[in-house]
Amino acid sequence: MKNKHIDIQQAAEYFRDGMTIMVGGFMGVGTPPRLVEALLNSGVKDLTIIANDTAFVDTGIGPLVVNGRVKKVIASHIGTNPETGRRMIAGEMEVELVPQGTLIEQIRCGGAGLGGFLTPTGVGTVVEEGKQKITIADTEYLLELPLRADLALIQAHIADHQGNLVYQMTARNFNPLIALAADVVIAEPDSLVAVGDISPDQVMTPGALIDHIVCPKEC
Repeated sequence: MKNKHIDIQQAAEYFRDGMTIMVGGFMGVGTPPRLVEALLNSGVKDLTIIANDTAFVDTGIGPLVVNGRVKKVIASHIGTNPETGRRMIAGEMEVELVPQGTLIEQIRCGGAGLGGFLTPTGVGTVVEEGKQKITIADTEYLLELPLRADLALIQAHIADHQGNLVYQMTARNFNPLIALAADVVIAEPDSLVAVGDISPDQVMTPGALIDHIVCPKEC
């Protein structure tokens, strides 16, 4: 069995300038704090971040925005992070706002190997600008393309040594789907248990999708 355990310093070896990174979380809940801190401390820049939101200035992916490491954000909203709005208005950072359902479906399509999907969401609004519009049975749809990333950073509540993951309540949010849509997937669990301690019925993300596990401090 492949040893998937890495420490936070080894995780930082996967970071590089200009990469596209998906990060789980909703207003910081479900965002892996140690991995985001390592990403910030690594000094990498010009990142494209795909996430539900930019949380707060000191929470979630907010510190990456505040410290100028992000070139572009693709998100459903900017959260309660005023720095995101300031940088967007000043032209210092590109922000692509996507309806939340559309965003997660783009990620799901990227993970499933699909070429995109049709949705009526956004028709007749600024959302349709630059997108292909298709009419089926007198209904107009926008063609939304899949999203993938170089790297996905995931927070889990429990992991076993194979990388099978269990999430805690709403921290589940985007994490299971971004695990499907990135070339390399790193999980940060709160605790680590032996293989077999997680019932198969409880596994929310199978270990086959996880490349590396950042061990909890007691690991």
